[in-house]
Amino acid sequence: MSTRRLVFATTLLATAAGFFTLGTIQTRRSDAALRASYDAKLDAIRQELAKADRDAAEPTATSGQVTAKNTEPALSATVKAGMVSEIKQALQREMGLTPVNLLRDRRSSFVELYSYDSLGKTNYGTAGYLGHGYFITVKHAVVALKDDDDRPSSRSITSVKIMYRGREVPAKVIDSGDADVEVHSGDWAILKTRELDLPALQVDPSYAYEFAEPIFRLGNDYSKGVILSTGYIGQRTANGLVTCLTDGHPGVSGGGILDQRGALVGIPIGRMQGDYRFSFILPMRSEMLRRVPSYSTAIPPQQAVAEEQ
Repeated sequence: MSTRRLVFATTLLATAAGFFTLGTIQTRRSDAALRASYDAKLDAIRQELAKADRDAAEPTATSGQVTAKNTEPALSATVKAGMVSEIKQALQREMGLTPVNLLRDRRSSFVELYSYDSLGKTNYGTAGYLGHGYFITVKHAVVALKDDDDRPSSRSITSVKIMYRGREVPAKVIDSGDADVEVHSGDWAILKTRELDLPALQVDPSYAYEFAEPIFRLGNDYSKGVILSTGYIGQRTANGLVTCLTDGHPGVSGGGILDQRGALVGIPIGRMQGDYRFSFILPMRSEMLRRVPSYSTAIPPQQAVAEEQ
């Protein structure tokens, strides 16, 4: 009985070893086939590149004369640099990236905004510089709108100031939208100060706000200075706003919504009650610039941003 068991066990082990050996051989053959296929494709690519270089160096005839062989490389350094630049730009667009130096430059176009009311309270927000002393911001930061119970406000704004190089500069409201409540399509205002040494923003009122497009928000978070946040476009609302997921902290209202080219395409105006991530954007419209003379003859935004880069 023991002999039979021993024979059976030996046979079983031999069979298992045989199948394992066959499996190993088959796996190696598959790996070898894949490697051979990869090497063949790689060789084909190398041959194509070599052929392209030979073709570029072949003599060509003009007016019956055979020219000397071109000893220059198939691609010059200038052409290669151009190709690398185009690839980088394509990757940036695909991944929703914007050059860091461009965002740093745009940050200096936004300032902290403070308004003082008849009740002795101080309110803070953000304003974007349009050039020649003109700023854009939200109306509710510089004009007393209705109270929460929809009654006319009992307070009034007595003064508006922006921070410039550590000092307050008086500002005057010269135009505004038709909003009488916050988070409204008319919740915008234009301010005027003396001319300041700040870089002017390029505005694009034609931005399409396509779903899931990446955007960049600059605002005076919690009155702690202008801070960058990123997010993605949601959808348009019935009252002409756009939803997005960017930080909607107190103080960012009136700041800037930038596209990937660094153009000003909107301003943050509010958030969902109790939710600091679900925000509302007011898209830029041409009527917002009707009292800004420098924009009556401004060059197209796309051209302007391209020239800066």
